Amino acid sequence: MTNSAAVKSAGEHPLLATIRQLTPKVAARSEEIETARRLPADLARELAQAGLFRMVVPEAYGGLELHPAVVVEAVETLSRADGSTGWCVMIGALTAMCSAWLPEPQARAIYAPDIITGGVAAPMGRAELVEGGYRVTGRWAWASGSQNCHWLVGGAVVTKDGAPQMRGPAPEVRLFLFPSSDVTLHDTWHATGLCGTGSGDMEVRDVFVPADRSTSLIAERPRVARPLYAFPAFGLLAVGIPAVALGIARRAIDELTALAHQKKLMTHGGQLLAKRAAVQEAVAEAEATLRAARAFLLETVNTTFEAATRGEVTVKHRAELRLSYTHAMRSAARVVDRMYEAAGGTAVYRASPLQRCLRDIHVATQHAMVAPSTLELIGSVLLGVEANTVML
Repeated sequence: MTNSAAVKSAGEHPLLATIRQLTPKVAARSEEIETARRLPADLARELAQAGLFRMVVPEAYGGLELHPAVVVEAVETLSRADGSTGWCVMIGALTAMCSAWLPEPQARAIYAPDIITGGVAAPMGRAELVEGGYRVTGRWAWASGSQNCHWLVGGAVVTKDGAPQMRGPAPEVRLFLFPSSDVTLHDTWHATGLCGTGSGDMEVRDVFVPADRSTSLIAERPRVARPLYAFPAFGLLAVGIPAVALGIARRAIDELTALAHQKKLMTHGGQLLAKRAAVQEAVAEAEATLRAARAFLLETVNTTFEAATRGEVTVKHRAELRLSYTHAMRSAARVVDRMYEAAGGTAVYRASPLQRCLRDIHVATQHAMVAPSTLELIGSVLLGVEANTVML
């Protein structure tokens, strides 16, 4: 990966240059973000005005409609500066993919310039079918960045007279969009890592949602016929998760490298940490591990996007895409662990960026989209064993 200050090709998207200009400011506020347990409102506004939350909104609605590989680099670069900021942007930007599934009038109204959306896709709510729409009740954990959102999305099981509405063998699940005024936020985010994401609970109680403010990424096709939205829906929703991990891991290598040229080992005659063979080996292996995982991620993202442009995305494409996400997350965690260990006792202090990298990466690994259990499903597909691939 190139240095954040490196000159990029003339063909890169302007948003990447904008992000590199923002990263020093984000990094300088990292401690403030961590302490506040949320992204500061003024910083969130600045990121929104820069277009970061419009990365996958259709161009037809004024969005950027970026190639997923560009989204990866954008989120990765921001996460290298601050993991919590990268995570909040990832959630807000990719939740906005709903804009391509909603009816155009609602999409244009909700995804206006500088608007931030977020939420939780997991079906933790119940949506009672009524005339004209649904009455939704639910409480969702991990509503990252919700304090700065104008609209929030919640997944819910559809019911009629209290009984789940079935779609084949499974209950119908939909996404519902709520204005923030309809949502109660609970300050439950007292976490080990990604402390600045403000990922507390969100709750709605018997809120009416019109039918045209609801969609299903599983049962419905996008209303915008563009290659980006032919990309696997859950693959697009989750593409930023491994990007956050790669950014955090790159920061860990950066920090260990800087420390290694400053820290002297009294037990080794004042020798610099950088001259220890074990540290040299650790850095070399970390570099190879991270760059290999990044290459695999970008390979599968590009291959799947090419298939999407042809309308030829297969189950194998979807499985390999998710494999690259989980592999990138696990690889990034190994890199951070190795850099933390190589640093020695210096890294245990809260002031150490390596300590924060360690905490942040091991919270990120808990996301269901990249959990170890995903490997079982992926392995089933690769082995040709029958499996439920809906969530791929």
